[in-house]
Amino acid sequence: MGSTPLGIVRLLSYLGWTATAIPIQWVLLKLKAPIRYGFPRFYHGICARLCGFKLDIRGQHKHDGPTLFVCNHTSYLDITVLGGIIEGTFIAKQEVADWPFFGLLAKLQRSIFVDRRASQVLRDRRELIARLEEGSDLILFPEGTSSDGNRTLPFKSALFAVAETEINGQPIRVQPVSVSCTHLDGIPLGRDLRSVYSWFGDMDLVTHLWSMVRLGDLTITVIFHPPVTFREFGSRKTLADHCWNQVANGVADANSGRIALPAAA
Repeated sequence: MGSTPLGIVRLLSYLGWTATAIPIQWVLLKLKAPIRYGFPRFYHGICARLCGFKLDIRGQHKHDGPTLFVCNHTSYLDITVLGGIIEGTFIAKQEVADWPFFGLLAKLQRSIFVDRRASQVLRDRRELIARLEEGSDLILFPEGTSSDGNRTLPFKSALFAVAETEINGQPIRVQPVSVSCTHLDGIPLGRDLRSVYSWFGDMDLVTHLWSMVRLGDLTITVIFHPPVTFREFGSRKTLADHCWNQVANGVADANSGRIALPAAA
């Protein structure tokens, strides 16, 4: 299924743009240029268009004050989608740093690699706080792994520890975000076809990517829910449960079509 010529054009365009962007970001990081924070967003925005993604963005993401965005996770493609919308730092599991190619990209966009061992929790928390203090927002996938896109896995409350912190006396905003692939060329996707975007389990990444780029345009619905703070809940578990409910309901609404696509311009 899909067009091989389209897939080749998309992959070559993506690789060409990435080959151009890598040395640019490397130089920006070495020079500590202020634009090093915003260039990854520009890069991902171009990648999303090259991949044929049409973003249907609902709600507003907050720019004022330190923010922790908590999102469901269905695919490595979430990085491109969210990275093109949010100027922030991704929190990734430690093993991502060693992935070929994608590990390099993650390092260049200043991702924070979290070690889940108890002995490393304090070190990771200090790094997260330092990044917030320098003005970077954080992007977290609290499921801890990717799902099939039809449901949202439970959120791990331990990953919300940084939300208890205040930055310069200001509470950290926690904003839930739902991400769902809903349409292919304007036609709603059913449960079985959602895997054209979702990458989970033992799926081969290269095979999945090749299948995806050969298809038409995918509509990705991104819903920004109202932000909250730790003060409103008093415990990580209660905060995590609230965010899960917001995100899970948003994914369910988008998948079921209860959120209609915007009218064509």
